[in-house]
Amino acid sequence: MAQIRIKRGIERVPGGMMIVPLLIGSLIATFMPGMPKFFGSFTNALFTGALPILAVFYVCMGASIDVKATPYLIKKGGALFAAKVGAAIVVGIVLGHFLGEAPVTSGMFAGISTLAVVAAMNDTNGGLYMALMGQYGRSEDVGAYTIMSLESGPFLTMVTLGVAGLSAFPWPTLVGSILPLAVGMLLGNLDREMRDFLGRAVPVMIPFFALALGAGLDLHKVWQAGLLGILLGFAVVVVTGIPLYIVDRLTGGTGVAGTAAANTAGNAAAVPALIAAANPVYEEAAKSATLLVAACVVVTAIVSPILTAAVAKRAMARNTANAASSGKGAVQ
Repeated sequence: MAQIRIKRGIERVPGGMMIVPLLIGSLIATFMPGMPKFFGSFTNALFTGALPILAVFYVCMGASIDVKATPYLIKKGGALFAAKVGAAIVVGIVLGHFLGEAPVTSGMFAGISTLAVVAAMNDTNGGLYMALMGQYGRSEDVGAYTIMSLESGPFLTMVTLGVAGLSAFPWPTLVGSILPLAVGMLLGNLDREMRDFLGRAVPVMIPFFALALGAGLDLHKVWQAGLLGILLGFAVVVVTGIPLYIVDRLTGGTGVAGTAAANTAGNAAAVPALIAAANPVYEEAAKSATLLVAACVVVTAIVSPILTAAVAKRAMARNTANAASSGKGAVQ
């Protein structure tokens, strides 16, 4: 049978395994909203079951986290983790003071919310980070994502919104949001075979929960969300990139690892819906936030590699200049 390179085609789109199914779900929700219920059964479940799929996704994600990281990985990953989340908290506090829980309702920034910005800033694109570090950075810095992967899920966004003084979440909800990740970590660290078994399922889950998330979105607002998403994407790269670069340099790096972490993970687009499910006060903000974060994933996936390559080139030139000056000093 003739082969159609569907997977390769999807992967040519930045964050494609998240973005393409999300768009397909949105198209069906916009132009054929009654289709899933018409067929019912498993078909309807496929378009409405985002939360159960995400729950399994976070168990499998947790299983891939190794708690026996070397001291260097803990130092580097912990520093980048703190810088990324710290930047999101500061921005969340500032925006929370002016916007509260609701999104902006009019003007060119209509749809933007504290939830959208915090969700976009809190989660690093692990695949992109590791690919960039493999190309431009040091091999040991690739493993720093072991610590940074703790950003995955709604837990840190819930904490950030609470710190910002917005509607908080009861402690059982907070614990429940991180419990699947913790269970996965326990299973993966107690049994390496379980880590391998569950870890393989992580990329498989992404298009399925993306499709279900997209099925809850109306594409009539996509153009506006797209424009705002572009602005939000650049904001994530700049606002998180600066502290990440500084922290990377302070921990003995060249700044490449910090710059490579200034992006948004594809699964971050799922966070607004999870937040709204946990606290209905965020339901209105979550509608536009999902689209904004999805657009942000694409923008940062394009901008972050370009900026990382520039920083790596500058670092290489700096190292060459230092080596040359050291050589001259030795000759003298």
